Amino acid sequence: MPHWLQLMLESLPTLLWAALIFTVPLTLLSFALGLIAGLVTALIRLFGPKPLVALVRFYVWIFRGTPLLVQLFLIFYGLPSVGILLDAFPAALIGFTLNIGAYTSEIIRAVIGSVPKGQWEASYSIGMTWNQAMRRTILPQAGRVAVPPLSNTFISLVKDTSLAAAITVPEMFQAAQRIVATTYEPLILYVEAAALYLALSSVLSALQARLEVRLNRYGGFLEANA
Repeated sequence: MPHWLQLMLESLPTLLWAALIFTVPLTLLSFALGLIAGLVTALIRLFGPKPLVALVRFYVWIFRGTPLLVQLFLIFYGLPSVGILLDAFPAALIGFTLNIGAYTSEIIRAVIGSVPKGQWEASYSIGMTWNQAMRRTILPQAGRVAVPPLSNTFISLVKDTSLAAAITVPEMFQAAQRIVATTYEPLILYVEAAALYLALSSVLSALQARLEVRLNRYGGFLEANA
């Protein structure tokens, strides 16, 4: 067996374990919390009072305009200087959540704004309140449009979690770095890590495509029976 293949097979369980214990949970938690933050931010941008609108616009401006790696460093290495100490995983979770929240807020704001005003008027005409119209009419329509860009954001987040290695989160990429430190085979290990990220992204892209097809069929069915 070639040396490079033997090394890949020996290191594969370690990399997969790191992905299962750290990469996947970090991705899922960050995206779920970021999606909630993005929805709240988008609703404030669209319907909130001016002081809150200015506050969330500033938040979005900061987190979309600065590198994610810098944000992680500020949270993990910077906050201790003002007395706020965070372990690596919570610091990464906060950083990714705030970053994802800023990006998803723009997506959600755009798709809510794309729903025709007639949908609001139709909802009000049958006696719905603002909350009912938003929950039953606007968000379901906006959600179908938001799936492709949100899916792309999720797939990007899977790859971006490798940045957590810089603040000592023992996720998949840092697991590869640790093996490199003992084997002195950076090319083999980093290629293997890249292949695993590529495989995961490919699976998620295939699932995204299937979901979009289903949503398009469902949307066509609704339009045909409207």
